[in-house]
Amino acid sequence: MIDARNLSLEKGTGVATYGRNLSYCLRDLGYHVDVLYGNRAAPGHSELMHEIAFFDVNAGDIPLWLQRLRAVREASLAPFGHEARRVPVTGTVITETFKSRLPYFDAIHNCPDLYRKAHALFGIFAFMHRVRVAPRPHLMHWTYPLPLRIPRIPNIYTLHDLVPLRLPYTTLDNKRRYYKLLKKIAKGADHIVTVSESAKQDVMDLLKVGPDRITNTYQAISIPEKYSAKPPEVVQREVEGTFGLEYKNYYLFWGSIEPKKNIGRIIEAYLGSGVEPPLVIVGAQAWKSEDELKLLYDDNIRSLVQVQNVTRVKKQVIQLSYASFPLLVSLIKGAKAAIFPSLYEGFGLPVLESMTLGTPVISATTASIPEVAGDAAILVNPYDTREISEAIRAIDADDGLRDSLVQRGLARAELFSMDNYQSRLSAMYGKFI
Repeated sequence: MIDARNLSLEKGTGVATYGRNLSYCLRDLGYHVDVLYGNRAAPGHSELMHEIAFFDVNAGDIPLWLQRLRAVREASLAPFGHEARRVPVTGTVITETFKSRLPYFDAIHNCPDLYRKAHALFGIFAFMHRVRVAPRPHLMHWTYPLPLRIPRIPNIYTLHDLVPLRLPYTTLDNKRRYYKLLKKIAKGADHIVTVSESAKQDVMDLLKVGPDRITNTYQAISIPEKYSAKPPEVVQREVEGTFGLEYKNYYLFWGSIEPKKNIGRIIEAYLGSGVEPPLVIVGAQAWKSEDELKLLYDDNIRSLVQVQNVTRVKKQVIQLSYASFPLLVSLIKGAKAAIFPSLYEGFGLPVLESMTLGTPVISATTASIPEVAGDAAILVNPYDTREISEAIRAIDADDGLRDSLVQRGLARAELFSMDNYQSRLSAMYGKFI
């Protein structure tokens, strides 16, 4: 069984991609895959209404007074754990609209509001809450640090990174509570999974977990061939028709607009590079996004730009809050290069996505990125805007460099293929099943 803590989010995250890919890998390895959701919808009085309520995104709207009443009840019942019920999935609800967000599953179980309740109660009681599932799975793989466990079976936890501890100024987490949770996991987990050697070393150093209790499985991506194999003329038509972009003549960043993604320095470096192709930023605004995007909106800088007769700033930096997965694949394939000099990553999916789709990438020398990119990317100091600018200018001016990075990237991506990922997972699960 795996959790659906991030799979249930309306817009994708890197952890959601991880969970979805994991579910399909487990299927291909021959395992029965159950998925544990925490949707707010309570079970209906019939199987039909249970299924409908589970997929109804509006079913979770609860009056404030009732939320408070439930909170008191939850606190009193916390020591007894939480019970998940199987959701009958008969096909009555048409899921085509959000099918791409769903994991592979043989069965879905739901415990209403499980993940919110677990975190809230951990803040009060500071213990790992038990979840009861029938029939009990052979193993539980939590894809995120959660204050939950299923009794009497192996519980494995994936710790993608320790960014709230390494870069505390880049996240909103309650650091004391987060550290307390990680210490509980480090002590009680049957095994811990990381997605890079860098993240594994952080877990060993900061949580004092021995190397025999940690496995680095890396990650893999699964892009359906109908998207990854789009011919250039189709990609060109989509990026030009949908976004007004010239094929292979724009730079691309995608991901959350938050401090660790380094958007502010990307924009500053791009504007300082003097290159002509526009910079396209695809991502929802998150915490401190205004600070990251201030170069686009600051009145003083806008005046300076006008004085220097460079009034093209707004036209040169294009911000999109969201792109569907098929269009995002086309944006990546159609870009001149991807720019991803993140301050810290547990893995760095955009680097692998770029290499897999044949797009050169500029990334960072920090944390896990060198493990993923190898010699197949231009790696820069993410704190040095001049170095980022020089990388942009180099890749803009040199066709041979871009072609070389594409070929090296395609070869490098093979190291993170699904087959290799499945082999690493199989070896790790084999210790427990």
